[in-house]
Amino acid sequence: MSRFLGLLFGRRARRRWIHLILGGALAMPYVFVGQLVVGPATNSRYVFNDLPLQLLSFTVGLPLAALTAALFPLTRPLEAGAVRSLCGVDAGLLAHGPARSRAAKGRAAAWFTLHLGFGGIISGMSLAVPPFAGFLTALPLLVWLGGARLVDLPEALDRTWVLALAPVAGMATLVALAGCAAVCGSLLARWAPALLGPTPEDRLAAVEARAADLAVRNRLARELHDSVGHALSAVTLQASAARRVLDTDPEFAREALAAIEDTTRRTVGELDAVLGVLRDGDTPGTAPAPTLGADLDGLLHRTRAGGLRVTARVDADAGALPPVLSREAYRIVQEGLSNALKHAGERVSVTLRIVIAEGDLEISVENPLTHAPTCRPGGGHGLRGIADRARLLGGTMEAGPAEAVAAQSVWTLRVRLPMTCPPTPRERP
Repeated sequence: MSRFLGLLFGRRARRRWIHLILGGALAMPYVFVGQLVVGPATNSRYVFNDLPLQLLSFTVGLPLAALTAALFPLTRPLEAGAVRSLCGVDAGLLAHGPARSRAAKGRAAAWFTLHLGFGGIISGMSLAVPPFAGFLTALPLLVWLGGARLVDLPEALDRTWVLALAPVAGMATLVALAGCAAVCGSLLARWAPALLGPTPEDRLAAVEARAADLAVRNRLARELHDSVGHALSAVTLQASAARRVLDTDPEFAREALAAIEDTTRRTVGELDAVLGVLRDGDTPGTAPAPTLGADLDGLLHRTRAGGLRVTARVDADAGALPPVLSREAYRIVQEGLSNALKHAGERVSVTLRIVIAEGDLEISVENPLTHAPTCRPGGGHGLRGIADRARLLGGTMEAGPAEAVAAQSVWTLRVRLPMTCPPTPRERP
């Protein structure tokens, strides 16, 4: 019994009842428009006092409601929001955006018509049934107190057994009203995912938006890893070198400290540029992204100040490279030198080659493999980031131990980037 009463008068049933009342309120303007059509058509001046004409006005107004939903795409998200809040339908089953396709507009129009149709019926019953039920429930008391002077009953109802059953009939009408509201609310909740759910176009748009968001996140992760990771590795080695030779070689210590200052200042600017992407309505920072043509010399100077001996061979006009290619090539070189700093150690010779061959920009970084490369906890993303950059530009990346040179293993990183690679707007910094 308690479960039955919960289905009729429980919290979910009450909220769905409110949703139906809202549909009835939305139906009223269309009913008024229907009255303007039905009144002249039936030569009736008092449509409001005639129940059949009222029902006819309601029937005429429903197609106008469907037309409204079809013409205004925002009807779907508004209705979906009401369904989520009042009908208890999972938000994942409903569409969030306006209806764009013809099929989506048709389903939204069908839903709006059902909502207003059921809502108008339940609203009318909610206005008429409770007073009638209250009258039936109080009828025996009214007759007992005032007799025929207070209640002028039809002869067929002026019987003792009828008066005795009147309160039961009154309660039954209230239960019937609650049952009708519960059934209509359950039907709307069941039909909502089919009529207000996302279409294949909506799902595709959501997947594209998710992919774009992941692309931005991956780009930010690569930028932060390459710029900040390289800076921390360089600063650590520079500080270590300066500490060891502070007494014996003050000049080198001063150069290392100056390199630390320059590295940190530049990294703060790059960090501001990267984090600017996260600010709503902000441009990608005030500091320009570093490029191979403008910033390679500074990168080599800061790396050498950390104790790494870098031999650079640049057989390419870095200043003439396309901006996107120049930015990505700088990050690749930066990450390659950073890996050498982390894995090869200090006072190790690193060979950097940047050449143009067969229409491709080739970048190679070689350093002695003093020990197997290790991955820090949570690390190991540098080579993956280089591979992602190369792939987005239509190039290739190879990394791993090469043939031994002078009985010493060599770690080699080789990247080929086409000179005519098209930029990818969602991936470019």
